[in-house]
Amino acid sequence: MSDPSSTSSAARSRRPSPDDESRAGQAQAGDDWRAFADDVAADVRHFLTGLEGVAAGEARDEAVALLLLELSQIMFAGAKLGATKDIILESNWEPDVGEEPDVDALRARLAAQLGDIDEYVEVFDPYADDGAEPYRLSDDIVDVAMDLAHGLRHYDAGRPLEALWWWQFSYLSHWGNHAG
Repeated sequence: MSDPSSTSSAARSRRPSPDDESRAGQAQAGDDWRAFADDVAADVRHFLTGLEGVAAGEARDEAVALLLLELSQIMFAGAKLGATKDIILESNWEPDVGEEPDVDALRARLAAQLGDIDEYVEVFDPYADDGAEPYRLSDDIVDVAMDLAHGLRHYDAGRPLEALWWWQFSYLSHWGNHAG
């Protein structure tokens, strides 16, 4: 490694050009995005692990309480994604992350853990005669998990910015609503 004191005075006194500052800003932004992606990925892994544990029956009588805790924590990560400036990618196409995992077994196990409280209804327009629409918490929660796992596959493939873009986009357009 070279000694910093051996650098010529001309090199030490050189002022950074606008291009240098731009590259430095991009590197800093890249580092900031990477740290943010690392944090969100850790939150996603925690959520997915917790969800698997609840679905497997490890929570017993505390299943609902633990699901509320897990959802609250991932919603906090989502709120940070939503409050962050839009993540813009250089490309308009998404790299392939492979086949979506089959989550039917997870959905069924979670529904079994939730039992009678799994089903709920929602009324979209109380003034219309449309009536209530039936839904399932297990469907909503597994939909959240699918969106999060999709982004995690980008992250694990070494594309943290793509993962952040996916998590932000899908939070604002899909999983944020289901988690709520």
